[in-house]
Amino acid sequence: MNIFYWQILDYFFVIFHTFLILFNLTGWIWKPTRRLHLLSLLLTGGSWLLLGLFYGLGYCPLTDWHFSVLINLGEYDLPYSYIQYLIERLSGYNFSAQFIDNATLIGYLIALALSLYFNFFSLRKKNSKK
Repeated sequence: MNIFYWQILDYFFVIFHTFLILFNLTGWIWKPTRRLHLLSLLLTGGSWLLLGLFYGLGYCPLTDWHFSVLINLGEYDLPYSYIQYLIERLSGYNFSAQFIDNATLIGYLIALALSLYFNFFSLRKKNSKK
């Protein structure tokens, strides 16, 4: 494949994966996106855990595909964490892998708790007032 196509794929993954990460962190905020947000979080968690049984804990196919594109562009020594890669690529800062992994897990769990609350518990509270 022509290097131009690999570069297009690289930009696609940076944009798409960044928006997916931001949606996973904030999708609970807007009422119309709450169900899709919960589905996205469940798919993400399922990938990390279930696919992680076969490919390593925290496995994400998007990361795998993007890193394959980057290798075809000549990049090597990529970190295990896509979040770590993304932060370094977009900001130039290099945080420790442990810090990034902890922050990622905490962000995910907070978003999941908020999504579950707004998708299920706030409805019960609303329905019990009627």
